[in-house]
Amino acid sequence: MHSFEGRTAVVTGGGHGMGRELVVQLVEQGCNVAMCDINLDAMAETRSLAHTKAPSSDIRITDHICDVADEAAVEVFRDEVLLQHDLDHINVLFNNAGVGGGGSFVAGDRAEWERTFDICWGGVYSVARVFVPLLVAADEGVIINTSSVNGFWAALGPGIPHTAYSSAKFAVKGFTEALMEDFRMNAPHVSAALVMPGHIGTEIVNNSRKMFGGVTDADAVRQNMIRRGMPADTMSDEDLVALANRMGDMFRDAAPLTAAQAATIILDAVKAGEWRILVGDDAHALDEAVRADPHAAYGPGGLSLGALRD
Repeated sequence: MHSFEGRTAVVTGGGHGMGRELVVQLVEQGCNVAMCDINLDAMAETRSLAHTKAPSSDIRITDHICDVADEAAVEVFRDEVLLQHDLDHINVLFNNAGVGGGGSFVAGDRAEWERTFDICWGGVYSVARVFVPLLVAADEGVIINTSSVNGFWAALGPGIPHTAYSSAKFAVKGFTEALMEDFRMNAPHVSAALVMPGHIGTEIVNNSRKMFGGVTDADAVRQNMIRRGMPADTMSDEDLVALANRMGDMFRDAAPLTAAQAATIILDAVKAGEWRILVGDDAHALDEAVRADPHAAYGPGGLSLGALRD
């Protein structure tokens, strides 16, 4: 898809981070956009930003409340998109919504683990099930699924279990790659692309803690830090919560790429016809390191994005 002008795109997780920037930049390029999120206020801010970039008042931007892990809610989202955009098809589908959590399968909370997996993989599956027929109905279509470097490296570094998110992102990677031949056989005018970002400056850490109650639950923060070998048992509840908030802000502010830069890389790659989109120098370096020595990737010393950047 060499141009997004005059096309219609669906973006999940459009209220924050890369989703917001994808919406804004798509609109700037003349694309109509329907976004979903679970946060109406965040989408309103995205819509306001996008309107300032629209090259024409004719560009249509709609927002929809939707939990992507709930297929019935996704079906309602689809029906709203078709009605509000007065279409029987879409051209572009960005499966971008995600959340962090469910670090340990052995010692972690099962509900958090399953919620993380249900959003990061189940959301991609449900949205694809519901919206791919609308891509097939178009003259040209593309689905872009956001995996992660954790879709080919199931870790964050030594001492940090990362099972739910990594499992989900591996599933997204395999699904997207499998779709390529499926489309060639059954819908050759539709293509699939896989996005694997490294460390991008988004609110995912802060938003994930909000979703799972970690913003005000000092005990949850304490147990998480202790599991990571950090001296949290003597810290006050207030200090623990403040530290967790600072760490989330640091993840956002100290990232080597902003969400806007990441969105530009993704959109340019899709227009160039690339299907395997690594985002960030750290993602490229980690990809090379894992391919070169997969045994070392999970050895005692392990790998880390920070070490690769250094």
